[in-house]
Amino acid sequence: MAVFLSLLIGGVIVSLYMPIFQLCQVISRRATWLRLRRMKALSIQKIGLTGGIGSGKSTVGQFLTQLGYPLVDSDAISRSLTGPNGGAIDRIGQEFGAPFITHVNSLDRNAMRELVFKDPNAKSTLENILHPMILKQIGIALIDAESQGIQTIVLDIPLLAESGRWLKILDRVLVIDCQVETQIQRVIQRSQLSRETAQSIIATQASRLQRLAVADWVIYNEGLSLNQLQAQVDTMSLTF
Repeated sequence: MAVFLSLLIGGVIVSLYMPIFQLCQVISRRATWLRLRRMKALSIQKIGLTGGIGSGKSTVGQFLTQLGYPLVDSDAISRSLTGPNGGAIDRIGQEFGAPFITHVNSLDRNAMRELVFKDPNAKSTLENILHPMILKQIGIALIDAESQGIQTIVLDIPLLAESGRWLKILDRVLVIDCQVETQIQRVIQRSQLSRETAQSIIATQASRLQRLAVADWVIYNEGLSLNQLQAQVDTMSLTF
């Protein structure tokens, strides 16, 4: 199905015959662009926190919260959107079909993980559904924080280096880094996944070099005890 779309170009109305799904994509991209502009314009300092799976990023986020920095967790937002009756479930069902939706009307993460490993386009499709929704909720959180007079907020964004859109709104980026083998071992121990699965997950994420390329600060979380990691976070936070 398609629709006629009228555009005002140079004072002349031009009609385009456009499929509905393409029209929806255009509208979504425009809304995302406007939202990014509004978020960038906010005076509150926005610090991006990122790192690969098993890097210790979430632990660093907890330490920053303990220091009094508000933190917005994009992963938590994503889990809410894809949980039972979440805001993204209908779109995911339309795009991927019933096999990817559980009996409690949530995303079947195992089925989606297997598909993403096999089909890179599936990852892009899922991100195109989730990212605008996540961005909207982050924008609401930023506006709320600024209205409260908060000067600095941390945005925990695992896929920050993979998506250029986040860099457009952030003031600084803190990367948590470690060796890939350390990531693998931590994921195996924490999530009880096979080595092959852990490696597959890491392969879908940005490389260490890609993350380090966008960093303003780096914490090298290799061979550190929790106390040592916390001490590094405490020292780093003094430069925020």
